[in-house]
Parts: sequence; structure tokens; C-alpha cells
Amino acid sequence: MARRRIVGVMGAGEGALPSDVAMAEELGELIAREGFVLLTGAGATGVMAAANRGAKRVPSSITLGISRFRDETHEPFVGLV
Repeated sequence: MARRRIVGVMGAGEGALPSDVAMAEELGELIAREGFVLLTGAGATGVMAAANRGAKRVPSSITLGISRFRDETHEPFVGLV
């Protein structure tokens, strides 16, 4: 199996602008369609959550989220690291 490259998307959480969230969701989908692994924080709001939602529109997508805290509320579309 070929290795997949990893692409990171970082950005604002609760303070993210709606336009940034919309672009991030589209970006996440495009990243996944190209076969890359999406790496983000694991937060449940904002740019990184939107990128994960977008990526998960692609059935073969892999998403990784890095969380600072084990009990942090995280985006359900991300595999936690």
C-alpha cells in the first residue's frame, strides 16, 4: 500500500468567521479527494472541525486530530491522536 502524504489545516475555533468555516470545509473535501491524510486539531468548532467534516464526505478519507486533553470535546469526524 502506498503511503499517503499528510496535509495540515489549522485555524480559529469558536471565533472563526462563517466564510472561513465554509472555505475550510471545501478545502478538507479537496484534500481528501486528492488522497491526502488531513491533520488538524480535534476541536468541535471552527475551521479545523469544518475541514474534517468536508474530508469525511469522501468515503476513503483519513482524518487525524491532535487533542491537548483526553476529555476535550472533539469533532466526531476525526480520528484522535
